[in-house]
Amino acid sequence: MRTFLLKRLPSGLAVLVAASFVVFLMLRLIPGDPATTLAGPDASPATVAAIRERLGLDAPLASQYLHWLGQVLTGDLGPSYAIGGQVSALIGDGLVATFQLTVAALLLVVLLAVPTALWAVSARRRPLAGVLRALTTGALAVPPFVTGVVLVLVFAVGLGLLPAGGQASLFDAPDLAVQYLALPALCLALPSAAILARYLQDGLERALAEDYVRTATALGVPRRRILWRHALPNALPPAITVLGLQIGQLIAGAVVVERIFAWPGLGQLIEQGVQRRDYPVVQDLLLLVVAGYVTVQLLTDLLYSWLDPRVRWE
Repeated sequence: MRTFLLKRLPSGLAVLVAASFVVFLMLRLIPGDPATTLAGPDASPATVAAIRERLGLDAPLASQYLHWLGQVLTGDLGPSYAIGGQVSALIGDGLVATFQLTVAALLLVVLLAVPTALWAVSARRRPLAGVLRALTTGALAVPPFVTGVVLVLVFAVGLGLLPAGGQASLFDAPDLAVQYLALPALCLALPSAAILARYLQDGLERALAEDYVRTATALGVPRRRILWRHALPNALPPAITVLGLQIGQLIAGAVVVERIFAWPGLGQLIEQGVQRRDYPVVQDLLLLVVAGYVTVQLLTDLLYSWLDPRVRWE
């Protein structure tokens, strides 16, 4: 396992370095100047130049890039240009909220996808299998912002069961926090749950078509036992890889979902940073998202290799 991990680490570090360069360069290429935004529309060129010098934006790009990497490596991300406060504090506040939302959505993905796939491959539930496949197709086809609006109209406006937006402390008022968390987590989880359910269903159907399953069926082994004891363990390793990829999609989708439900997470912080040309906030957040995605993929590979030792031998 340690050798497998050492083989994966260099590629992960290479992805982070490449991502840092792309993020840094992309922000400099898009239209807009932080100094002009901070100075205001009526500022003189001298004022704009003074702000650029104060922020270090008049230095060569290579120097700015290396200065930023140094801040990231030392953990001192510096002050925000426009939002105010230290970047590390801003990210820390938003990270807690986004982490809560992503973990809740991930739990919903598993709780929705696994039973859906198991029900869909049950031989005695063929009509239900068709209904479930249609529901997963619908969940994949509808974009999250439409799903979010529908959930708000039905559960918040129509039925009045859940709040339409906002957040409550999970430690001070756990019941209220779960109510605020329910709709954004469900909106975020539905597309990933549909993908995982379809993938797991296909894996279960392939496993059930194997000769050992036919032999077990001929010997009178109950189908439920075959499904849980033999087919599901064989279908899980590829599904875990898909789940790891979906975690990255959950983090990216949180940007949209947080906007719909007024959830104070990293998505809203990225939006504020882009609107105000706040380079430190945006580039640190994007690099954090990439680092989280790389870490999840690394953990997924380790879990996959633990479940299937053949992966470690490749």
